[in-house]
Amino acid sequence: MNRPPIVPEQEWWAARDALLVKEKALTRELDALAAERRRLPMARVGKEYRFAGEGGTVDLPGLFGGYGQLIVYTFMWHGAQEYCPGCSLFTDNVGHPAMMNARDTRLVLVSDGPQAEIAPFKRRMGWILPWYSALDGDFNGDMAPDGGFALNVFLRDGDDVYRTYFTTERGVERLGSGWTFLDLTPYGRRETWEDSPDGWPQSEPYAWWRLHDEYDVS
Repeated sequence: MNRPPIVPEQEWWAARDALLVKEKALTRELDALAAERRRLPMARVGKEYRFAGEGGTVDLPGLFGGYGQLIVYTFMWHGAQEYCPGCSLFTDNVGHPAMMNARDTRLVLVSDGPQAEIAPFKRRMGWILPWYSALDGDFNGDMAPDGGFALNVFLRDGDDVYRTYFTTERGVERLGSGWTFLDLTPYGRRETWEDSPDGWPQSEPYAWWRLHDEYDVS
């Protein structure tokens, strides 16, 4: 197996510092992209959908679980013995949701599979994200037009729900930490350094950060 070239430490630092310039530029570009994403318009979801969860059936507003923002990952379902490796890898890399919940955001999985098969697999994998069945409904067909995996973001105003963002394919590769998911939402991380429209909720960074079992959220 080939390996990177070996150089003196001073030369290594020079190469690393040169790369850091590009990494910092990319970080600024990603921040600017998130700021532009927060200024996207939104479209009202007028269709009614039903989802079967482990605790019963809910509609789309109920999928929010009382939060104001909702991220839905469409987990492809091929049957009880043929789990999608890509969707499983994605879910394995999702961090604890308490941080997102503290920013009024809920992340859920939705599949076109029966809850009787979904729940045992979820327990086997040790996943704690809420996972709903949209079997016999149109939600995944409407929100994942190609019939594959997808990620959608929604904003709730009372019983009205609006779709604010959509991505699929390599658009989900960078996701996993709470930061990356919040950057997809209309209100973002809600921190004062962010470039957000006037009137957006914001607070100082660090001040709201907690251990995941210390957040005062359900």
